[in-house]
Amino acid sequence: MIHFRGLCVCAAVLACSVTSASATVRIVEDHGGEVGKYLHAFAKVRSTGERVIVDGDCLSACTMVLGLVPSKQICVTPRARFGFHAGSMLNSNGRLVASVLATEVLWGIYPASVRRWIIQHGGLAKQMIYMEGRSLDGIVATCNVPAVRAAQGPEAVAVHRR
Repeated sequence: MIHFRGLCVCAAVLACSVTSASATVRIVEDHGGEVGKYLHAFAKVRSTGERVIVDGDCLSACTMVLGLVPSKQICVTPRARFGFHAGSMLNSNGRLVASVLATEVLWGIYPASVRRWIIQHGGLAKQMIYMEGRSLDGIVATCNVPAVRAAQGPEAVAVHRR
């Protein structure tokens, strides 16, 4: 019993000594999902100051990271790719259908630079459009090599992986 109690105290001390700002969220293959989950996850990342490294696909609801997390906390690798499409909701039959309201919510979250890019590429529609490579210049910073290497270590944290 005392041994278990000591382990609990030790775990609590270790948890308190690790600052959230030292953690890194690495997005690799995130195909999106429920908007509410992403709103919650990215609000937490914003408030803790965690860095976000986008190192692969960040599609659909995942793209909200660009508007919900301050740009100074986000960087991309050459493998980063953001995929945008119109918002959708479940109808009364449980089917996913396009939603003007959901699309407006997404639109309101994106920063002006992302909205301009989306407009230049046909707007938010059913078909996914991809922002990658040079399209990211001026929108999100490129990660430095040490940051990427650090995020591949055991201290990296994944938010959503599907």
